[in-house]
Amino acid sequence: RITLAGQLLFAGEDIMQMKPTDRVKKGVVLCRERHPVFRDNTVHENLLLGGYLRTKSEVKESLEFVYELFPALTILRSRRGGLLSGGEQEMLSIGAALMAKPKLLLMDEPLLGLSPIMQQEVVQAIKKLSQEGLTILLAEQYARPIMPLIDRGYVIENGTMIVAGNGKELMDNPEVKAAYFGM
Repeated sequence: RITLAGQLLFAGEDIMQMKPTDRVKKGVVLCRERHPVFRDNTVHENLLLGGYLRTKSEVKESLEFVYELFPALTILRSRRGGLLSGGEQEMLSIGAALMAKPKLLLMDEPLLGLSPIMQQEVVQAIKKLSQEGLTILLAEQYARPIMPLIDRGYVIENGTMIVAGNGKELMDNPEVKAAYFGM
């Protein structure tokens, strides 16, 4: 059992002891690593499950947004989640998280195991979401493609923050370059 201490504040409210469903209702949504999707459900069904707390009209609006953000999902809408490539599953996972209309999207390793082309697609989607005002807290080991998008980044090593800054500051930091980008 994990013992929780302290506070976790979101919009001025402590959400530490809150049920996950209530956190989602507040706008805090997690997009887990390794693109967890319901393998036997279609792309469309997976997306609908992501919007289970919303009204029909809100779900319709979110579906349009997700299909616009990831046009490939429109083509794949009747395909089973388990038959998608890793990159397609990642798009679906992000799309399902977006169906809940988050105010804060927590993303864990969204680029993990993706081909360079799929990484580029996901990075472009993250960029668009950020430009539209969505707050994103992202943990990523392979951060190089994400660096240009970072408003604030932290390099954490063995649980200790080593350096902080915006994407440019981190990319220009000689220690970060040497340790993480082989430069």
